[in-house]
Amino acid sequence: MTRTHVAVAVCVAACAAFLAGCGGGKTVSRIDPNQTVDLSGDWNDTDSRLVAEEMINDVLARPWVGEFKGEKKRSPDVIVGTVRNRTDEHIATVAFIKNLEKELINSGRVNFVASKEERTEVRDERADQQENASPESMKKFQQEAGADFLLRGDITTIIDQEGGDKVKYYQVNLELVNVETNRKAWVGEKKIKKFISQSGTKL
Repeated sequence: MTRTHVAVAVCVAACAAFLAGCGGGKTVSRIDPNQTVDLSGDWNDTDSRLVAEEMINDVLARPWVGEFKGEKKRSPDVIVGTVRNRTDEHIATVAFIKNLEKELINSGRVNFVASKEERTEVRDERADQQENASPESMKKFQQEAGADFLLRGDITTIIDQEGGDKVKYYQVNLELVNVETNRKAWVGEKKIKKFISQSGTKL
């Protein structure tokens, strides 16, 4: 082997070692989506799912459902409106809203109305059908189900920090509003408190 070949071999080995070192030993493992993992202490998918389950169970256990069915002789039509993030961190409120929708629909106790954005897409499809669909399959205008109740709310947080320790307190407030009368049929509240320690301290 010539000196040139040796030099090239050494250079290649050095580059390979450098690249391996830059990799930092990163590994990726798949875990159960329902497994609770708290890394930062911020709002996460587990908070979103559990809060939605608990709050929808509570709202559907209240008298308004039975009262509406007794008066109207049908299940109420419900829509989820805005859930505002009033915290100092990024929260995927769209995912939380979808969790709320899933719990409402799967309960079988209410009918669920599409959101404003979804209705726009469906109306575009209905308009297209007027020109292109057969008369037998074409869907009519002005046949939509109007929502009887709108679920809306806020997510807020309070942070208490001392040194490397921090307590994060989340409060989720939801309210169910009668669309026709503006009367609130239900008000719910869920609290989450997390202790985050940088020093290894446990409560």
